[in-house]
Amino acid sequence: MNSTTNQRLAQLIWNIADDVLRDLYVRGKYRDVILPMTVLRRLDSVLATTKQEVLNTKKRLDDAQIVNQDAALRQAAGQDFYNTSAFLLKDLRAANTQMQLRQNFEAYLDGFSPNVQEILENFEFRNQLPRLTKADALGTLIEKFLDPTLDLSPTSLDNHGMGSVFEELVRRFNEENNEEAGEHWTPRDVVKLMTRLMFEPIADTIPDGTYLLYDGAMGTGGMLTVAEDTLADLTVGKKISTHLYGQEINAETFAIAKADLILKGDGRAADNIKGGPEYSTLSNDAFANMEFDFMLSNPPYGKSWKTDQERMGGAKKINDPRFMVDHRGDSEFSLVTRSSDGQMLFLANLIAKMKHKTVTGSRIAEIHNGSSLFTGDAGQGESNIRRYVIENDLLEAIVALPLNLFYNTGIATYIWVLSNRKEDRRKGKVQLIDATNWSTPLRKNLGNKNCELSSVDTEAIMKTFHSFEGADDAVSKIFDNADFGYYKVSVERPLRLVGAEVGRVYKPAEIKALKESSERADDAPAIIKKLHKPGTQPKPLSGLFEAQVGGKTRVVEYERDSDLSDTEQIPLTEPAGEHPSGIEAFIHREVLPYAGDAWIDEAKTKIGCEVSFTRHFFKPTPMRTLDEIRADIRALEEETDDLLSEIVG
Repeated sequence: MNSTTNQRLAQLIWNIADDVLRDLYVRGKYRDVILPMTVLRRLDSVLATTKQEVLNTKKRLDDAQIVNQDAALRQAAGQDFYNTSAFLLKDLRAANTQMQLRQNFEAYLDGFSPNVQEILENFEFRNQLPRLTKADALGTLIEKFLDPTLDLSPTSLDNHGMGSVFEELVRRFNEENNEEAGEHWTPRDVVKLMTRLMFEPIADTIPDGTYLLYDGAMGTGGMLTVAEDTLADLTVGKKISTHLYGQEINAETFAIAKADLILKGDGRAADNIKGGPEYSTLSNDAFANMEFDFMLSNPPYGKSWKTDQERMGGAKKINDPRFMVDHRGDSEFSLVTRSSDGQMLFLANLIAKMKHKTVTGSRIAEIHNGSSLFTGDAGQGESNIRRYVIENDLLEAIVALPLNLFYNTGIATYIWVLSNRKEDRRKGKVQLIDATNWSTPLRKNLGNKNCELSSVDTEAIMKTFHSFEGADDAVSKIFDNADFGYYKVSVERPLRLVGAEVGRVYKPAEIKALKESSERADDAPAIIKKLHKPGTQPKPLSGLFEAQVGGKTRVVEYERDSDLSDTEQIPLTEPAGEHPSGIEAFIHREVLPYAGDAWIDEAKTKIGCEVSFTRHFFKPTPMRTLDEIRADIRALEEETDDLLSEIVG
């Protein structure tokens, strides 16, 4: 079965929508009928030869009062699905009235196995029957799908071909509704790049065996199926088998994903995906006790997860082990992000499912928008996720993709590539790849998508990735893990109030009253709030200053001036030089020359992590020469002289 035939069959089905549904549905709603009907027609064709055996088995099981019949009926059908109704689609044509047709059709639908029922329920297909019946269109629809020219039987179309036809229909509907397409469908050119980044580094060394693939935001399932195909292509000659797992909250796209797997003859994989409104990956993890070899996702960007947060007990009560982890001595290191954007939590979900006891470990490829690189202050969830990933040496590379690759957005997007079995040359390092200029324009825009990654573009990216330290520095840069970390340091200044007594230690109530009655002034005395015991060693940078109190030199602490409080972001790699730490070296160099009474509140020091593509790949525009500027000025002068001559005459 070739692609031309697949396109022809997809076009025939597409034509049915125009022929039967034109006056009943707006074009954007054709899919509500056509996709489930395509699934039914294929399943009906596959089950036709074993129909009687299924009916006989059903009768025997019922007579024996056996409740759990699913396995036996699957065996009788010779498939991972079945139908126990008295009908095939062709039998429904014998109905004399629209009402009888609807009743028979509903009985036909009710006869399908539970896995197919799940597809129909998430498609909400039964909700379409009243409209189709009232318009006298149900019979016509069935007749069109039974047309001999639309042969979806296994003898004419193998499972792979049927899957291709179904995916082509999904693609057309997504493009027809391009404002929605990007929500559930990642362009195949992007997916192919992701899968190559995930598999190629280990394709030559991966042992024979069975591998588990997982997508925590699977949409219509395209990432999993492309990943499966890519792994097979890269490991030709090896005994590699795969099992697919996924989770998707949107009912229709889950139904499409499950149907696609069943149509491809992969019913077991269809049983391994979970979805529907009750299956949010963040608050209802369907695979909580599982680990996977390869994982990839395109989570929603900028989407609130407040509902999930509330289901999990609220931001401060979340104890899910995916998002509350043990890191560097902190047993409650929080990866919980702000409720306004949960995309980074999908990455945390994948990390929690990595295998740690196998030769290959786990590899991850996930798409994020630019905010994942820098949002979140030090100590907040987004920063903590980046820190957790990088300090555990999981991040291999981040690839900046061209703009306008996706259907419903033109924003910058990035592929994160993670592994817990890095090559020796990559250990302790991260590669940033600027692939923003590697794209090929489309002949016709598809929503926001105006370009694609051609095979040449993809090869350029993969060559850069594999070259690592040998790649062109203009598009690839290698960093040590620590280069992305920083200390967020709180810098304080003493409160100075006019009228304060020099050398006096003030009580909290006195300080409050003085604040209300006095004005701040740079030359006023600093307010002492605490007197330390004799013998305490001064440490001005930590807020322990020497001062004269009662005629004696004592170590004191000053009340902080909240209006002068500030923070400094100091790289983890800041050289210490002659000082005990990089922090002290920075403060002595950048702060104390301008504010000699400043100190650090060490209790507030936090470690943050961010990645700045803009800074690392910034290319300044060359300044124009003086000759060029003079030429422009002379040209303007001549132009204004001519205009003035015309006005004056």
